[in-house]
Order: sequence, then C-alpha cells, then structure tokens
Amino acid sequence: MVQYLIALAPTFSVLGFFLLGPFNWSRNESWTRAITCAVVGAIALRYILWRLFETVLPYPNDGLNFYWVWFLFIVEILAFFEVVLFLVLMSRYVDRSAEADGLARDFFRGDEDELPTVDVFIPTYNEPLDVLERTIIGALALDYPQDKLRVYVLDDQRRDWLKAYCKERGAIHVTRPDNSHAKAGNMNNGLKVSSGDFIAIFDADFVPYRHFLRRTLPFFSDASIGIVQTPQHFFNTDPVQSNLGLENIWPDEQRLFFDEIAPSRDIWDVSFCCGSCSIARRKAIDEIGGFPTESITEDLLTTLSMLNKGYKTRYLNERLSMGLAAENLTGYFVQRERWCQGGIQTLYLHNGPLRGPGLSLFQRIMFLPLSWLVQYLVRFTILIIPIIYLWFGLLPLYFTNAADYISNQVPLLTAYFLLMLWITPTRYLPVVSSAVGAFATFRMLPTVISSVVRPFGKPFRVTPKGSGNHAIGYDAYSLAWIAVLISATAIGLVVNIVPETSHVEAQFSPIAACWSGINILVLAIASLICFEKPRRLFDAFKLDEAVHVDGVPGRMVSLALDKAVVAVPPETRFASADVTLSLEGFSPFKTELRMVTQRRRSIARVGDTEAFYLHLHFDLSGSARDKMIVKLYTGRYSQDVRDIDKVAVSINLLLRTFGRTRTL
Repeated sequence: MVQYLIALAPTFSVLGFFLLGPFNWSRNESWTRAITCAVVGAIALRYILWRLFETVLPYPNDGLNFYWVWFLFIVEILAFFEVVLFLVLMSRYVDRSAEADGLARDFFRGDEDELPTVDVFIPTYNEPLDVLERTIIGALALDYPQDKLRVYVLDDQRRDWLKAYCKERGAIHVTRPDNSHAKAGNMNNGLKVSSGDFIAIFDADFVPYRHFLRRTLPFFSDASIGIVQTPQHFFNTDPVQSNLGLENIWPDEQRLFFDEIAPSRDIWDVSFCCGSCSIARRKAIDEIGGFPTESITEDLLTTLSMLNKGYKTRYLNERLSMGLAAENLTGYFVQRERWCQGGIQTLYLHNGPLRGPGLSLFQRIMFLPLSWLVQYLVRFTILIIPIIYLWFGLLPLYFTNAADYISNQVPLLTAYFLLMLWITPTRYLPVVSSAVGAFATFRMLPTVISSVVRPFGKPFRVTPKGSGNHAIGYDAYSLAWIAVLISATAIGLVVNIVPETSHVEAQFSPIAACWSGINILVLAIASLICFEKPRRLFDAFKLDEAVHVDGVPGRMVSLALDKAVVAVPPETRFASADVTLSLEGFSPFKTELRMVTQRRRSIARVGDTEAFYLHLHFDLSGSARDKMIVKLYTGRYSQDVRDIDKVAVSINLLLRTFGRTRTL
C-alpha cells in the first residue's frame, strides 16, 4: 500500500498545481497559458523518457512482442509530438474584438463614397431553395452601402428557378459551361465576372450577420492581411449532439476548434481560411492566380498560397454568421473526409508547408497535417492494446510493477485532462469527447491511409445540405467495428478472470482490466452515435418578446420560419383556430392554432400566473418571409450552448441508452 501511495505522489503534485495555479488564473492570459502548458509539457517529457529508458530499451528481442513494444512506442512518439505542438499552440491567446472596435472607428469614419467595394460569393451546387434563400436574403441585407455591395450566386447546376429567384431579389446569378475544379473553379469563374475590392465567401447554407462587413473589413487596413476568417456557428444540431440525445446541453463538434484552437493559431500567425464565413482581399487572390485548384480544400491552400506571397490570415472570434451543420452521419463523414484528404494533399503540393516559399520554419511545422495523420491511429491503438494483451499475452511495454506505471502514466493523463478542462471548460468532457473521437476513428483511419498512399485518388464531394434526417437509421459499418471491439475486450476480460482459462500472469493485468473497462465505456457511448434520430431540419430559436394573438398580449417563447410558440394567460379563449399574430416589425399575419399546452413549471409567465402555450403555424411568402429570415438568421439570436451541465449530460446519455431523451 505504501508503494502505491508513493507512486501517486506525482499525480497529487499535478492536482495541487492545478488547484493552486490554473484553476485560480484567467485562461485568457498568455502568461497563465504558457506556464500551464510548460508544466504539462514537462510531465509529458518525463513520461516519454521513462517509456524509452525503462520500458522499451530494456525489452529483450524475443520475437513478436519485441516488435509490438517498439510499434507502440513509435505511435506514442507521434502522439507526443502532436501534444507538444498543441501545447505550444495553446500557450498563447488573443481576443481581437477590442482591436476590431478601434479599427472600425477609423475605417468607417470617412465618407461612404470612399469605402471599398465588396462582392459576396455564394457558391452552390445542389442545395434546395429553403437552404439557399436564407443565405441570399442575409447577404443582401448586409449593413453596407448598397452601391458598394454585390451578391453573386455561383450556380454550378445552372438552375432556371434559381436564376429567376436571384433576379427577383436583386442578386446576380452566375453559371459556367462545366463544373471543372469544383468549388474552387466555380469561385474562379466568379472572379471573372466581378470586380469588387474584397470578396466575402459564404457557403450556400451559411447566413451572414448584418454587421459582418462592419467587423471584418477594418482589419484590411493592414496591407499584409489577405484573409479575415470568422468562426462557423450553427442553427441546427449536428448528428453527434442529436444521436447522443444532448441537444441544447452539449456543444456542436466544431466548437473546440473555432472557439479555442483558432484564436491561438491567430496569435502565432498560423490561422487559415476555412472557406465559408471569410473575406479576402482581391489583390491577394489575383497575386496567387485565383483560388487554388490543386487540392480539394481550396480554403487551406489559399492561406498557404497567400503566405507564400507574404499575406497573412487573421481570425476574428466573433459570431458573425450562422449555418447548417452536417444533418446526418453521411454528411458528417463526407465533410471530414474531405478536410482530412485535403490537409494531407498539401504535403505533396508546390505551395504546401513542405515546399512552399515564404514560410517560416514554425509555420511549416504548424501547417503539417499532423493531427489528421496521428490522432486516429493513436485512438485505434488505445482501443486494441488491452485486446492484444488479453488474447495473446503481448505486453505493450517492459513492465516492472504497477506502482512504476502509476507513477509515470497517471500524472500525464491527469495533467492533460485538467489542462483541457481548464483551457476549454465549456467544450470538453474526457469520456464524451473520447467517445466522439473513437466513433470517427473507424471511418477516418482508412481515409488517412488512402490519402497518404493516393492523395489525389478521391474527387471533391459536396456535403449534402437540406436533406435533413427524417427516418431512423444507423451506421452499420461503425457499429460493427464497435461491437467487435467491445466483444473482444469483454470476452478477453472474462477469459482471464477465470483461473482455469487465464493465460496472463503479469502485474500488468490489473492495469489492463481498468484500461479495458474505460474502453468499453467509451465504445458504448460511441455506439449511441451510430443510431440516427429523426429530427427537424431547422430548429426554432428560443426568445422572449412581446406579441399579440388576436389582440391578446403574450410572450413569444420560440420562433421559426413556419411556426411560433406563444405564452398567454390560461384564461385566454379564441373563437376559432385561425388567429392573427402581431409582432414588432411585421404587419399582422394569419396563423393556425394547432395545439395548446400547459406546463407545471412554466418558463414564461404572463403576470403572476402560469401560461398556456399556443403552437401557431403559418406560411409566409414574399417580402414577409424575407423579413422573417432577416429577423431570425442575421444576428439577433443563436443556438449556442454556452456551458456544459455535466449532470444533464450524464442523465441524457443514460436515457439515450434506453432509447429515451429529455430536452432541457
């Protein structure tokens, strides 16, 4: 017992450091980040040196196990380098909102006639009107002098109905004779027919907020800025949130990158364009010969090509647009496989991080697609290590005793998890985040391998948009992998627990048992993501605004393009189901009252009494629908999850296991 208490001393030291230091410091100061990341880096270095000198080099060359030990150590070295780069990256932080305020005052101080011209590009391929209309209307509603703004809808399917819609709304419909080079080729065609000083790009499913240009354009006062990128936020739940039953209580899967990693990349001058929700200097685009077509991720390559010419990408971490997250698992993987393949492709290109001119050594390192290359290999290896040991008796390291293992690995895991909880407090939970990563591994690891072997083997694929997810389905491929790994782990445990069948005797067995239990839990949660939940394409926004229903005062508690929920006093009565809704900024319009509900614990109250909830449905058209789009999608509301309720997450995961969910 004493030796285990001594072995836990480094872990207690880590806990003490975080309790006395980071957990009392601001995470938005570079000095606090630098100290914390340095300490975690030192702990990681201590671990990797222990692995090399105490658990790898001493291992005898006894055949298969020898090569297994060295393979695992090489994987850990790759993971170590990825962690070190992550620590270096996250050791600094910048918030450019105050800078944007100062730049905007100077930029917009003069005469409007002196403002630069802006072209908005909306590249589209197969999106339906109910997706496109929000983006087009939002772009046309941008707060910028209309004689300085043009909206180009770049239609790669040459649709007559879209041409008519654009003409009616005042957007410019652009087509080309073929679809060569996919999105990059489409935007290069847009360059030929436009002439604006700056080009704002929004994918067909992203709606710019009205003040987007007011916040981003001033950064171009610095002649070295080629692109300003803003985060991508979403108005619908992604398949991970939905399939886990964590709508409204777990953030979308991209928040970690856009809210935490991207600002840190910016202060190191290694930000990169993410395609949509960005604005670029036309002069810089012209200097690199247009949008690069060599890679299926033209956005990343645009950043690298501009760096070759001395232009930087700036990141403004403000919610300035809202879009459609992948609506189902098919879209989720199409999107991520494209990002993965495109990142790996840059290794082979003349303007990539290895060969491109004008990049510093640090920039070359930071633009290596190391995360794509390493993370899924590491995750898969973690899942199979206990299986290999339990079934074949192959140790992953030269094992002396459990105390030695606890003394070196447990402090590292503790330090890493505490770092993530401190630096990303509203975006990370170890078990759930690990489950999401494990789920993606089974499809993404083959993509990594194929992209390394044949980087240009797969063509560009458009992320499906507007399809929604109306039926129950499941990802049979990923589920099969998860079932096999859970079964192999569980059976291996049972076999080795029973003395008559056990064939492992080393002290590593208790470690393997704990490791196996954690893997089973992670895989069990990952299996829940495999089952698609039917859901609405567009969710309603929660709000609290005064309205009238047939002259009766009430409070609007949620609103969508086609329905509203209004709280009114319980004594309210209506003569028919056809009622008129009046809200600020709109002429009264007819709605159909389809349902009335009452909650025991009312969220909205009128006076001091609990409210009835009127579920109103309507069908707006023309200018009224356009006005509703502007109201809902251009900056007044959001669907962001600002904090993680850990208890609610646990309860909903448990309920989801039994096929139920609870909306909080």
